[in-house]
Amino acid sequence: MEAVKAEAWEGAAVAQDLLALGYGGVPGAASRGASCPDFRGLCVRLAAELATLGALEQQREAGAEVLSAGDGPGAEEDFLRQLGSLLRELHCPDRALCGGDGAAALREPGAGLRLLRFLCSELQATRLLCLRSLLDPSPRPPLGEGVVEGAGMVQELDLTLQALGLPRPAPGTPASQLLQELHAKISELQPSLPPGSLQPLLSCSLDAPRWEALESLSQSLRDQYRCRRCLLLKRLDLTTSAFHWSDQAEAQGEAMRAVLIPIREVLTPESDISIAHVLAARADLSCLVPATSVAVRRGTCCAINKVLMGNVPDRGGRPNELEPPMPTWRSRREDGGPQCWGRKKKKKKK
Repeated sequence: MEAVKAEAWEGAAVAQDLLALGYGGVPGAASRGASCPDFRGLCVRLAAELATLGALEQQREAGAEVLSAGDGPGAEEDFLRQLGSLLRELHCPDRALCGGDGAAALREPGAGLRLLRFLCSELQATRLLCLRSLLDPSPRPPLGEGVVEGAGMVQELDLTLQALGLPRPAPGTPASQLLQELHAKISELQPSLPPGSLQPLLSCSLDAPRWEALESLSQSLRDQYRCRRCLLLKRLDLTTSAFHWSDQAEAQGEAMRAVLIPIREVLTPESDISIAHVLAARADLSCLVPATSVAVRRGTCCAINKVLMGNVPDRGGRPNELEPPMPTWRSRREDGGPQCWGRKKKKKKK
């Protein structure tokens, strides 16, 4: 029963992806795999757009088809043979589909939906890359040649290689070779991880309206973060400037600036968190651990936590607890007596 529900959910997700890409829904015979002509036709159209957008590395002659649906008796075998080479060229992570017996793998329940899901994700990524190149037409130098050391992509790649224990690639290394090495190293280390550690935090599929809502939410959070960070940086500037007011700071002013200025220049109000971090987040990121738990206190406990503060004088600062002062009256005789204005009243005779 659970397998049927999972396959139904996968079919709905694939249909939503196809509609977002501008294709029709999943054909009803998709469960039959490569034996269905409609299924083969849909795969042919997806592969043709991938080839048109330049997602394939192998150069083909003009007019040559990446996949052929065919209608003859040997159409299914030709389709499976071409599909295997296409999936290997796209570095498909599904080893069952890329194996030698692709026909048997596609006859398994849900295999056809997995194939469509992979092709849809590749087409979505290719469209985004093409759109990015149109919005930013500046030429990009290849990896390791003329790339600024502090560039974001190169920096992230260096951190990934360091985390996996891989050496830095030589200049001119193709991106496909580098991705294959990363995939092989991750596949080698994956069995040593706890079960369920690579589950994504964002498990739902994203269509065009959800992408827009996610981008709007991300922009709103960045604006709020910028406002709060500007406030904290202003407080930091005022606090550090207060150290220069004393007489002793005059002699050490230059030394203090030499230490503070490099640290302060790195702190910017802009946030470096993007939607890519949300997509890369794993499910264990949502596990909130109390700051007072035993596991956390093992790393944060220190000797100063055992020092108890004594009694401190009351510094006030609570005007709501004070009563308003009553006005005090003083005698005017201290200044020569009170002055009377107007006519004096006559005393009555007794």
